[in-house]
This record gives sequence, C-alpha cells and structure tokens, in this order.
Amino acid sequence: MKPASHDALSGPRQTLRKNLLERREKFAAGPDAEAAGAALARHLLAVLSELEPDRLGVYWPHRSEFNAVTALRADFTSAKKGIATALALPFAQRSPARMHYRAWNGDVPTRVDDCGIPSSAGAPVVPDVVLVPCVGYTRAGLRLGYGGGYFDRWLAEHPDVTAVGVAWACAEIDADAFAAQPHDQPLTLVVTEHGVV
Repeated sequence: MKPASHDALSGPRQTLRKNLLERREKFAAGPDAEAAGAALARHLLAVLSELEPDRLGVYWPHRSEFNAVTALRADFTSAKKGIATALALPFAQRSPARMHYRAWNGDVPTRVDDCGIPSSAGAPVVPDVVLVPCVGYTRAGLRLGYGGGYFDRWLAEHPDVTAVGVAWACAEIDADAFAAQPHDQPLTLVVTEHGVV
C-alpha cells in the first residue's frame, strides 16, 4: 500500500522520482553496493557519535534504501561505541495524513502503519535526531521522498529536531533539476557512502 501523494500533480517530480528509484534499485543490486553500505554505515555512525541523540528516530528500510537498522544495530545500543540511545520508528496514518514516532526496543517490528511499513507498538515519542531516507537529495539539503509528504509535515511540526538524510550517492539531484515547493523541509545534513553532504 503506497502513501497518498503529497505532490501528485507535479509531473516533473513524478518522473524524477521514478528515474531515481530505478537508479537506486540498479545500484543496490550491483557489485559496489556491499562496500558502499559498509562505508555509509561508518560515516553515519561517526555523525551519530557526534550528535549523541537522546532518542534516535530510525526507519525500517523499504525497497532498496540503505538499511541503517541492520548496519548499525549493535552500535545503537552499545555504550562502548558511543551511541547508547533510545530508539523510535515512524508511524504514518492516512486520515488525517500525518506521522508520529513510536518508542521502539530494536526488535523486529510487530505492527505496520497505514502505508504498510513496519513500525512499533510503543508509546508516541519525539526523537531529537531522526534519520530520513531519501529517494533523492540536493547539496542544499532538500529531499525528494516517495510523495506522501509524511516526513515534511513531521519536520515542519518539529523544527528543532536534527534531520539526517540517508541516501546512496547516486541519488544526488542537480539543484537546477529540483524546484523546491512550499512544503519541502530542508535536512540538517545528508550522509552517503562518500561522507557528509
């Protein structure tokens, strides 16, 4: 079940999203994906070690997204690695179209949200740092998602949260090819296998 489209009338965005998803699928199935995943995990861990979140909002990977849950599972809960923190997963609801985070213990999720994405049955919480998956991103920190607008709405409601975009480097969008819309919320930074953008 796909989320309702937040930018359904935007033809150029639909085309860009389709092309980026095809590129990402091809990359994730290719020979460089394993090494890229290890590199992205290292860069992301370094960022999180600096941010030292009290509660980290993660995401359950969808399609060919970078799997931060698997790649960093031990590090999320290991004080020795510097990331002893509570976790949360997003929960999207269709009516009204909104998203919130739920406390998560790190186990395989037992619930799915209204969009069919695995989530938590925990209590609603507000993380201070969230990982945001990107279909595409610009060097200015703008993000293209799946079109439902869930992350944009949540970030607009929580402007003090540090939003860390997570993407494969092949998802970079030239700024000239991406016109920001009023609902677009900039990310604090973006992490790829090549480092921090």
